[in-house]
Amino acid sequence: MRLGINLGYWGAGMDGDNLAVAQEADRLGYDVCWAAEAYGSDAPTVLAWVAAKTERIDVGSAIMQIPARQPAMTAMTAATLDSLTGGRFRLGLGVSGPQVSEGWYGVKFDKPLARTREYVEIVRRAMTRERLSYDGEHWTLPLPGGPGKPIKLTVHPQREHIPLYIAAIGPKNLEQTGEIADGALLIFPSADHLEETALRHLRAGREKAGLTMDGFDVCPTLPLALGDDVNALADVFRPYTALYVGGMGSRKQNFYNQLAQRMGYEKEAAEIQDKYLAGDKAGAAAAVPHSLIDQTTLLGSVERIAERMTAYAEAGVTTLTLAPAGFTLDERVAALRAGVEAMERAGL
Repeated sequence: MRLGINLGYWGAGMDGDNLAVAQEADRLGYDVCWAAEAYGSDAPTVLAWVAAKTERIDVGSAIMQIPARQPAMTAMTAATLDSLTGGRFRLGLGVSGPQVSEGWYGVKFDKPLARTREYVEIVRRAMTRERLSYDGEHWTLPLPGGPGKPIKLTVHPQREHIPLYIAAIGPKNLEQTGEIADGALLIFPSADHLEETALRHLRAGREKAGLTMDGFDVCPTLPLALGDDVNALADVFRPYTALYVGGMGSRKQNFYNQLAQRMGYEKEAAEIQDKYLAGDKAGAAAAVPHSLIDQTTLLGSVERIAERMTAYAEAGVTTLTLAPAGFTLDERVAALRAGVEAMERAGL
């Protein structure tokens, strides 16, 4: 099992430290540094900055949003970043959610699975540097009856095949991800529930494509916080968990709420959502069970974190991405170092 880090969103209040965190992760031997985007900072700009200031760590988008860019533009960006970084780029894609897709980008959130499949096909076809043409339900290239003609990418990526990941939560999305991607980006993963909530669906997709799980990167992100008081550490993440389970999406379309239900928290997920959507964010945070937080984070001493890492490795995780928590740079760097120490103690 390899280690990665996730810087989250640039502009979230820790920008001054993020580059130092990435550089320390590079020095410590972390495998990949991911950056996110929603409706603030964009991922490619952050990744280009980080890559220019590091030496060996891969940089990855977790995620580049599908409604934000035409697929050919994504292929251009991926090829450019792979060339500039000397083959250190990983392309992570995701459909985002209805509120961002329709409210921010003005793109209808319909048929997300079919749109993702076509998007991936076009991106991959474009990066072969063959003349691009495509006839699908959502994209037709070139447009018929006009002056457009098949064009080929002029940038040469460093590698023939840039690793492509998809952020997936629901069973159907996970199955398709196993079928068409090189890796899956997972959020709120529980080692105890990983087989039932994710791996069996990914495996079904791989089998559908005539593939095994060999070489497929199962890549969940977990916050990591170092300390002796696990309960106090868990309380720090109550607002974060409540935001996703309670407020990230509408009542009918909240993928994180549905995931919590599949993990056995049906009643609690409903209560969190009811309170959050009613404007009671404090009440929603208080309603988050300690066990849900503890199962989806790495909290406590190095020894305790090592035990949890072993559980994730045994469950089938191949790259464990850490979001090192802390209010200062020193605390975040200490969390990074604790991650490496825990991996060594676990013998992973």
